[in-house]
Amino acid sequence: MVLIGLVCQEVGASVAVLLFPSTGPLGMAALRLGFSALILLAVLRPRLRGHARRDWAVAGAFGAVLAGMNMLFYAALERLPLGTAVTLELLGPLVLSVAMSRRLSGWLWAGLAFAGVALLGHGGIDRLDPVGVGLALGAAAMWAGYILLSAKAGRHFPKLDGLALAMGFAAILSLPMGLASAGTALLRPDILLLGAAVAVLSSAVPYALELLALRRLPESTFSILMCLAPAAAAAAGFVILGQGIEVVEMLAIALVIAASIGALRSTSA
Repeated sequence: MVLIGLVCQEVGASVAVLLFPSTGPLGMAALRLGFSALILLAVLRPRLRGHARRDWAVAGAFGAVLAGMNMLFYAALERLPLGTAVTLELLGPLVLSVAMSRRLSGWLWAGLAFAGVALLGHGGIDRLDPVGVGLALGAAAMWAGYILLSAKAGRHFPKLDGLALAMGFAAILSLPMGLASAGTALLRPDILLLGAAVAVLSSAVPYALELLALRRLPESTFSILMCLAPAAAAAAGFVILGQGIEVVEMLAIALVIAASIGALRSTSA
């Protein structure tokens, strides 16, 4: 279920890239967040009353991070191959894991990951679009913030209410920028339908499968499987978007995946 969820997520990202000529990355992010919010709010039906001001502050911050993570990631996809963007984004949770670990081995794994990132530029990161790299690293930082705020939202809200409310805030924050970028193209029926499909593939299906998988898998095993996202992204980019994968890029992705798994195992040991 975890692997199917990863594949669905990266297929959704590939479909989003195909829509960029019509919507632009910010328009696509607004569509994904908007439909994801509608799905989560309809399914989870979070309670709106009885929350303290600090609870709403956590949900708002969580939503801002979700909006930033999606907009930065889609903006990076406009300039970088899918596998490369996801590999760079994975550095966020990796660095967070290492920073929260008191083991020296964690920093050794981080060094291995950055060696893999250097290989993505064929020996120099400047070989990649520098703006795209900056956007992907910004998304990585937002992903680290997402992990921290997700845990905090879990303490302030019951079940998954915090995620649903945060997704609603994220949709509201992203909509003005999406409309400014794409204009009335976001209102076309075909674009709305495809945007809903991206939301289902990238958010609804993976979230559901991950929740089901966590009932059957230890969290450590689940986290390790999630580190395979760059490989799934590279495969989706190759099959759907026709983005070539060189041997050195496959090696770079393998190094980052190995470093992420090693850091997780080091932290949980």
